[in-house]
Amino acid sequence: MADDYLVRIGRLIRDARQHRGWTQSQLAEALNTSQSAVNRIERGNQNISLEMIARIGEALDSEIVSLGYAGPMHLRVVGGRRLSGAIDVKTSKNACVALLCASLLNKGRTVLRRVARIEEVYRLLEVLNSIGVRTRWINDGTDLEIVPPAELDMEAIDAEAAVRTRSIIMFLGPLLHRMERFRLPYAGGCDLGTRTIEPHMIALRRFGLDVAATEGHYHAVVDRTVRPDRPIVLTERGDTVTENALLAAARHDGVTVIRNASSNYMVQDLCFFLEALGVRVEGIGTTTLTVHGMPVI
Repeated sequence: MADDYLVRIGRLIRDARQHRGWTQSQLAEALNTSQSAVNRIERGNQNISLEMIARIGEALDSEIVSLGYAGPMHLRVVGGRRLSGAIDVKTSKNACVALLCASLLNKGRTVLRRVARIEEVYRLLEVLNSIGVRTRWINDGTDLEIVPPAELDMEAIDAEAAVRTRSIIMFLGPLLHRMERFRLPYAGGCDLGTRTIEPHMIALRRFGLDVAATEGHYHAVVDRTVRPDRPIVLTERGDTVTENALLAAARHDGVTVIRNASSNYMVQDLCFFLEALGVRVEGIGTTTLTVHGMPVI
């Protein structure tokens, strides 16, 4: 169930939008997002940052939430006391999107616990649903069940949702094991600048994947005769580059060594997920990963 404060904020946004006479589609266009995302925000079914609240307020010319205090403020802090207790921490968005992409490796049912209900996740779910993957929220909406079809329908991919997320680039690793050729819309979501797909391709070419970027799509072709017979040295110690290499190595029938890998928490979470699928990963938390892949998961 959505937190009460999200519901209250959603109602404030809905009222401000209606006061201005805008539809959800008009607000979505002003925010450069989707109408479904605005609908989720207004229903309190999506986490929302202070930055997004400020953007919505600016678009609607309405102060949704007032932050700060105009007058002088004096604080006296008395420290030197031992603290104790426990809190529930939020789950990681970055780890979650990697696991959503990794679910394409599994031919069976995947259940992810405590999934962050944020726009990036919803966009990826829209893409997965469009190519035939069945997803549903379970256990009061805290967990996510994912069931892939026998064959993915890449021709039916929701291009509008795909171009709104840069995470779509992490489909390359899993898809190269499922299809001989496929295409993906350009990865979007933010201005990537010099962060092109080349660091990804340096790793994925070692698994036989060749990609040409033309006409708004990545056109991918897989050569099954190419195998990573020596260690892969990543040219960029990035999280998504490391994750893509891991996703490709997971179903490679053999041992893959990945050097200059990111050791960040989201990469470690992906490694733990792969181990839950039966893939053995050595060196978790270090910059050298050794993956003992499985051709069928």
